[in-house]
Amino acid sequence: MMMTMSTAETPSVDLSSYRDQHFKGSRAEQERSLKTSTTLYVGNLSFYTTEEQIYELFSKCGDIKRIVMGLDKYKKTPCGFCFVEYYCRADAEGCMRYINGTRLDDRIVRTDWDAGFVEGRQYGRGKSGGQVRDEYRSDFDSGRGGYGKIIQQKVVQTTDVGPFPR
Repeated sequence: MMMTMSTAETPSVDLSSYRDQHFKGSRAEQERSLKTSTTLYVGNLSFYTTEEQIYELFSKCGDIKRIVMGLDKYKKTPCGFCFVEYYCRADAEGCMRYINGTRLDDRIVRTDWDAGFVEGRQYGRGKSGGQVRDEYRSDFDSGRGGYGKIIQQKVVQTTDVGPFPR
């Protein structure tokens, strides 16, 4: 008798609803690329997580072709995401199943299918150079640089007011 695991026991490796709005090509081409891709987008990383830590965790699912760290486009410092490219789809699927939602560097890691890394995508797309989500975040997150950029600017503006110049 052949035993199979139900989808309730195994997290899905299906495509999510997220699509890269900067993808060069049609929606159909993007869908095809996502369905055969060996590249994953990894989000919610600490700004202090190293490439070595990512390699150590993600290589448990298979041989990694390359890791591309996400960088602030102005400061060139890590900004909380990366791309992990495996040599084969099955290893990437294993990662989606077993690594997505686990803890790395005290943060819950999120993985998603990516149509494939293209030079320039390693830079944050936010106005201040980092990720867009870090522009609007209102909570304090020490792993991602403190408060979001908009809140940080308001704090700086209110502390610069006073009778004495700084």
